[in-house]
Amino acid sequence: MEREIVHHPRAKIQDYASVVGASAIEDLRALAEKLSGKAIQNINSTFTGGGVAEILARMVPLLNQLGVDAKWTTIKGNDEFFGVTKKFHNALHGRAEHISSEDLSLFLEVNKKNAEELEFEGGIIFVHDPQPVALVAKKKECGEKWIWRCHIDVSKPDRKVWEFVRNFVVDYDAAVFSAPNFTQQLPIRQFLISPSIDPLSDKNKEISSEVIDSVLGKYGLDKGKPIIAQISRFDYLKDPVGVIQAFEMVRKSIDCQLVLAGGAATDDPESEKVLEESRDRASNNPDIHILPIPPGSDIEINALQRASAVILQKSIKEGFGLTVTEAMWKGKPVVASAVGGIQLQVKNKFTGLLCHSIEGAAYSIKRLLSNPEYADYLGKNAREHVRQNFLITRHLKDYLLLFISLYYPSDIIYL
Repeated sequence: MEREIVHHPRAKIQDYASVVGASAIEDLRALAEKLSGKAIQNINSTFTGGGVAEILARMVPLLNQLGVDAKWTTIKGNDEFFGVTKKFHNALHGRAEHISSEDLSLFLEVNKKNAEELEFEGGIIFVHDPQPVALVAKKKECGEKWIWRCHIDVSKPDRKVWEFVRNFVVDYDAAVFSAPNFTQQLPIRQFLISPSIDPLSDKNKEISSEVIDSVLGKYGLDKGKPIIAQISRFDYLKDPVGVIQAFEMVRKSIDCQLVLAGGAATDDPESEKVLEESRDRASNNPDIHILPIPPGSDIEINALQRASAVILQKSIKEGFGLTVTEAMWKGKPVVASAVGGIQLQVKNKFTGLLCHSIEGAAYSIKRLLSNPEYADYLGKNAREHVRQNFLITRHLKDYLLLFISLYYPSDIIYL
């Protein structure tokens, strides 16, 4: 079974003291010491694309710097399997999907094959999302503790699919969700841990105006015209066509340009279709720039976000919305749908503006473009909200406490 070679980030754990304070880093070191001799094996479905892979790529090296033996492994699957798991993903978000008995059989077959071939090396087996959930069949043979991490909102799922997935979840020692309202009743321990961004990564660090200008030039963007941007995977649940419709409403009264930029995940077979439909809807409008961004283009994404006047995230469903976090960290005013984990981040009229429709999104965008002082106020509040709640150092602390609690359930950790 393939394992990613996870390179250590340029930033070292001590470098985060400049952002969150030295005491926060000392807390992490103290917690990590309690996991001496324990190995954590993260298992998900892809090394690239999407927030889960992005978080693991930053977190696993930092855990190792803290002295925790952390690993990252992916399962294998063909396009047919990932087509089924994409339907699972949509159905768990509540979208209508036809999932046949053959689909369920294929899911079980691929998970069984991975369970047989995968080398389980962790004392804690940390399984992310539905794709590898059935690996828990190996629990009696491998690993001391098993955790299932759900990164999506399963509060109103398709009942058939949820019951199928739940049959595996209940065999784990614990489940982790991103927010209280994302959960389902379970007979196992549940933990609430929000995702995070890395403030020192290429995607989020400070960059020069020269770098920003070069990226704008590369993509033919006019630096003198306000940019509205949505930067997300090309996915129906991100509603790129709705984004275009909202932009067209704004464009009738304000001269501006739209950037729809994002990539695809290897476990998402729908992305190319969504990209093509977005291009068709744009109808060669010169003010609509649809940019498929390949993996590893973090500096470009950073530049596009920093160059934007307004960041949009018009998701129909959303697990958390790390692109919202990224924009808020950069002090940008955000207009986002009032769904999922976005509502943990965007406090309406204080750290951003929430919308409930295409018309609502257009109204909010026009309000921000017409009132730059208000936009700046929201952006400053947004950055501080992220600093306090959604940076990777807080995420590391939560995970360390989770791991410790599985071995010392009656202990209280004082820091």
